[in-house]
Amino acid sequence: MIREYATLLLFMIFVVVNGIVFIAASHFLSNRRPTAVKGTPYESGMPPLGSARERFSVKFYLVAMLFIVFDLETVFMYPWAQSFRQLGFFGLVEMGIFMAILAVGYVYLWKRGALEWE
Repeated sequence: MIREYATLLLFMIFVVVNGIVFIAASHFLSNRRPTAVKGTPYESGMPPLGSARERFSVKFYLVAMLFIVFDLETVFMYPWAQSFRQLGFFGLVEMGIFMAILAVGYVYLWKRGALEWE
């Protein structure tokens, strides 16, 4: 039985050894000259403002969750597009209803101000 897993075992050994070799090589072959400038955080060329431990507004997370929800809803359009010809007019009406429900939800959230986190 171990014979069947020999290639998998050899591959896992190769991966572990390869990882150890690359980490050791980068440790021993790299030039280390730490300076104060290299130790400072980098934020797109701007000096960092405030602490990295700042609290975010709940609205930020709400917008992120709404984006994920509406983004995942578009995933349902791909199977519909693949089988559009087989579904015919019924499939078109069903997708229209689905899009209308999404549009109503989007407009409702927009009017309630859920998409603004300022």
